[in-house]
Amino acid sequence: MIMHNTLSLANASEILQHYGLLREMIQYGKAEDTNTANGANTKEKTIDSTHSRNEIWSLNPYYFPNIDADKCFTNATYDTRDIKSGTLLFIKGNFKSEYLLDADNKGLTAYVAEQSYAQYTKAVGLIVTDAKKAMSVLAAAFFGNPQEKLTIVGITGTKGKTTTAYFTHAILNSHSHGKAALFSSVDNCVDGKNYVESNLTTPESFDAFKMMREAVDNGMKYLVMEVSSQAYKVNRVYGLKFDVAAFLNISPDHISPIEHPTFEDYLYCKRQIIANTKRLVLNSDTDHADLLLQDAERNNVLVTTFARIKKDEIEGDACENDNFDDLDDDRINYCAPANDDDYTELLTPDYIAMPVENSESHCIAMRDSSEDDDYEDNDYEEDVHYCPIDEFALSIAGDFNYENALAAIAIAGELGINQDTDLHALHAIENVKISGRMEVFKDTHSNMIAVVDYAHNYISTKSVLDFVEERYGKFNPRITLITGSTGDKAVDRRKEIVEAAQNRIEQFIFTTEDTDTEDVMHICEDMQSYVTNPNVSSRIIIDRAEAIECAYNDAASSEQKNGRLNILLAIGKGDERWIKNKRKHVPYEGDSFVIKRLFGL
Repeated sequence: MIMHNTLSLANASEILQHYGLLREMIQYGKAEDTNTANGANTKEKTIDSTHSRNEIWSLNPYYFPNIDADKCFTNATYDTRDIKSGTLLFIKGNFKSEYLLDADNKGLTAYVAEQSYAQYTKAVGLIVTDAKKAMSVLAAAFFGNPQEKLTIVGITGTKGKTTTAYFTHAILNSHSHGKAALFSSVDNCVDGKNYVESNLTTPESFDAFKMMREAVDNGMKYLVMEVSSQAYKVNRVYGLKFDVAAFLNISPDHISPIEHPTFEDYLYCKRQIIANTKRLVLNSDTDHADLLLQDAERNNVLVTTFARIKKDEIEGDACENDNFDDLDDDRINYCAPANDDDYTELLTPDYIAMPVENSESHCIAMRDSSEDDDYEDNDYEEDVHYCPIDEFALSIAGDFNYENALAAIAIAGELGINQDTDLHALHAIENVKISGRMEVFKDTHSNMIAVVDYAHNYISTKSVLDFVEERYGKFNPRITLITGSTGDKAVDRRKEIVEAAQNRIEQFIFTTEDTDTEDVMHICEDMQSYVTNPNVSSRIIIDRAEAIECAYNDAASSEQKNGRLNILLAIGKGDERWIKNKRKHVPYEGDSFVIKRLFGL
């Protein structure tokens, strides 16, 4: 990686003061005369310093002996094991002071923390009000502010972030001839072609800016990144401005003592992306759309809206001949559901997707910009007209994924990529496949289907079941759901997954997911306690591969008896080949690989 660092103690303190984060700087020792400190440096002290127990306290970076305040740090890290000469260390949560005992010998120059560690190191401490915010702004500076050289797209929502990110990345990568980077919950890509498994939906700020630096050095022009609610909750994206942000949807999730205490807090954190973007792409069908529009208005953010039209919302033969004038007027001209009866906002979508008759493809269209869009005085009588962009057939199953595709095309449109400038790039979404997301398998030995997906909450579980009903409902299939839930957090998901499924399936098999430190049997029994439908059976099989094998054997036996179509749904892990247990990744065959083995694929 080419270094572009210009970060020194002097400008680090300046940056922190600019953001209102610096409390003071503290170092063990005695202050030198200001005229002799740092050798020939004659910069005058601008504020009196205090001395306490052989400690120097100051806001003046030139007041500390044995350090050149203008010399750039040669290394930065938040891991004490990586300390070497010239290091700036970021100290955040779960830090033990004994980690610093050998830091001076390794060459620690300065550290950023919310408290002083002067009794453990002679390095200068930049004491801040929020260490994670400080790490974000200083990491950006350390890596030469790479974000300024990238067009950055941020995508948030309860469901669909990863798929939308992959669709958007495909369009931008095609348009730029391989110069688009990607940060997602599945993979990270900093060179447009090679993908490395990621650990977090949104990386730690230090890692994010480091990867941005690598992306810029690799010639990348665009960056697409998923932005989680936790990214704003713990300030992983503090100070980062997006060129375009997409808000896909919102529903209760991640509610737990270690994530978000309430849905209000979850939504509030999600909403922060609106104040940190230049333009917003918004799903006009999402809950709380009116509130999101108010956020955009308050922050002077331009909004582009999109909506997926379903078959029952189409009049006549619209989906057969692209006659968008046959769309239900009430579907196009409508007001967002408002919690405040005194406030409604007209949401006529700028982009729409609608199914094509007798096809699994959708036609995507954009609102005719040549028409008069002046709806002042609540005059909605003028018809809304749409111009077809083209017909698209995705490689990922599920009509709901056309909503994600539509968001990606709307994002591209905000960046000047449309049917007139690069239609070929828009069609790049058709080739996108994401391992472990809506993967459909057909058994070579029997009339059996399996679907593997990452679905892990109410809305995503419901979407998978909606897909199964739409595609296979006419066969009256026997559905078995193999699922678990995460440990230590988001406990509401356990009930929500069961509630989303229990009136639509015949059997639950509860099994291991990422249990972490919580007992897996406790999680499974908790989920099983929410099964109230007497017509649905449930059992617990701890070993995940064994649970899928058992579901397969049950289905094979059932088919022999009645010939009925059997569908196995394995959700929650996707293509992950590990299970998080006791804070470690334990190797696991993987849902897709178990299915392929059983199906002879």
